[in-house]
Amino acid sequence: MDLVFDSVAGLGNFALYFLISIALLFVFKIAYTFVTPHDEWKLVKEDKNNAAAIGFGGAVIGFAVALSGAVSNSHNLVDFGVWGVVAIIAQCFAFALLRFTFMPKIVERIDNNETSAGIILASVSIAVGLLNAACMTY
Repeated sequence: MDLVFDSVAGLGNFALYFLISIALLFVFKIAYTFVTPHDEWKLVKEDKNNAAAIGFGGAVIGFAVALSGAVSNSHNLVDFGVWGVVAIIAQCFAFALLRFTFMPKIVERIDNNETSAGIILASVSIAVGLLNAACMTY
């Protein structure tokens, strides 16, 4: 019986970190939508834009990967919150980096539903999320 109690001893911390993670995911969605000049939700939900769905999906995955690094390496909830905000900034930076350097017409291409642009955006977002998570292992 002690084995069962030992197994669920961390359930409270799990729940707390998980709820904060979900809250940060919503904050990320708002921040990312604010940074991008197009409305991803409208493009995906109303226009059924595959490029926007792929690009935004990659950004969410990249953020989640970075956030998982923050959870794994944080010392407490405040530390986790700080690194969660860093992850949001890094993902917004990834979009800006792509938009203003490698693919200046990324917004136009996603608006035009060019799947290749969505795939590149998703790839860069996931790559930045992986790098961000690795860099949090200080």
